[in-house]
Amino acid sequence: MILLILESGKLLIAEPSVYGDQNFHRSIVVIADHKESGFLGFIINKPLSFNLNDVLPDIKIDFPLFYGGPVEQDNLFFIHNAAHLIPHSLKIDDQLFWGGEFEKIISLVNDGLLTPRDIKFFLGYSGWSGDQLKEEINANSWVVIDNTYTENILAHKTQDLWKNQMIALGGKYLVWSNTPENPSHN
Repeated sequence: MILLILESGKLLIAEPSVYGDQNFHRSIVVIADHKESGFLGFIINKPLSFNLNDVLPDIKIDFPLFYGGPVEQDNLFFIHNAAHLIPHSLKIDDQLFWGGEFEKIISLVNDGLLTPRDIKFFLGYSGWSGDQLKEEINANSWVVIDNTYTENILAHKTQDLWKNQMIALGGKYLVWSNTPENPSHN
């Protein structure tokens, strides 16, 4: 049974057992919002093969674009650390926010006032209804941790994030930190 509190700002680390799950294999999800009806989060370590200005020509700067999850993949979402600049931002935790006035974001990005260290863009989000996430955690699909990155989660290099979390978890997870993405390539 879940003994921890699932709340906005927590990180979900995909257990190695979710290999084969195209959506969440080696994923790290930041929980952005939760209500009694469910949870909403974004996969923070799955860059896409195209950039933000490939889908939004109004963006003049080359910004990476990430796969946020399997829900509403045709919609753009974003998390940031710039609530002081972006009206209508929604608080995730003391350092991290999501959403906000999109026209303002376009202006701030084009003016160079928001960089990839300040904001991350996603196509889609990850969502769980009701007790679905708790059931997945109890089935050992996820490890829930506090976001120890707080201020720099947006700037962290995504390619090693899951591996580094396996090392940080230690114990039985250490062996997974050095396994190839596809175990058949071992």
